[in-house]
Amino acid sequence: MKKTRAWIALMVAILMLSACGQPDFTYVRDREGTTYFKVPASFTQLNAYPIELYLTGDQPGSLAAATRAQRVWSTAFDQSSEPSVNHLLSSSDPFVYATVHKLTEQQRDAISLNRLRDFVLPVTDTMRELYEQKVTSTGRPPMFANFELLSDDVLILDDGAKGVRVRFNYQIGLGVQTFDQTAILDEKGATVSVMLIGCQATCFRDRGAEFDKIAGSFKLLRVPG
Repeated sequence: MKKTRAWIALMVAILMLSACGQPDFTYVRDREGTTYFKVPASFTQLNAYPIELYLTGDQPGSLAAATRAQRVWSTAFDQSSEPSVNHLLSSSDPFVYATVHKLTEQQRDAISLNRLRDFVLPVTDTMRELYEQKVTSTGRPPMFANFELLSDDVLILDDGAKGVRVRFNYQIGLGVQTFDQTAILDEKGATVSVMLIGCQATCFRDRGAEFDKIAGSFKLLRVPG
């Protein structure tokens, strides 16, 4: 009996050690160490460079892409069993994209809460109208249709930083995709940090509390010095 109890105690200890060795989250900081967040360890981290090329239209190896890379940091995480950057805009599994931009002088002059809302996808009336006009001029059907604004909150932050968190739906193809975006302008007005969480609408409704925790972890950090 004593041997049995000792064996059970040993197995419990091994299992506890094994559990301690498996982190629950992946902790992330940007290149400069100014922006922090965490995602569940079940997400796979991806190289976000193809996303940057898609969003900007820059050509790989171009001067524009190289110049942008000096000012922009980004990363992505996918919980799909077959992770891909192509899941940014349409996936039945959660996808997280995060980016930090050092603004140019021209961008600093133009930044506003509405610009934060539109930082990745068109959200405000003005930007959606411009998007529709641009698509109409090409004669092709729009990729993003039937916009629905679900929530729009101005964030109250410390030390003069400001931001917004918007949640919205877009029909993309035959499905409806929900996006939750947090965008923060630092207290100097010099850097914008953005997190975009995407998932099919049904997925978002089922797992909204989990996504709130991910978005809630997205914060600015003070760098010593």
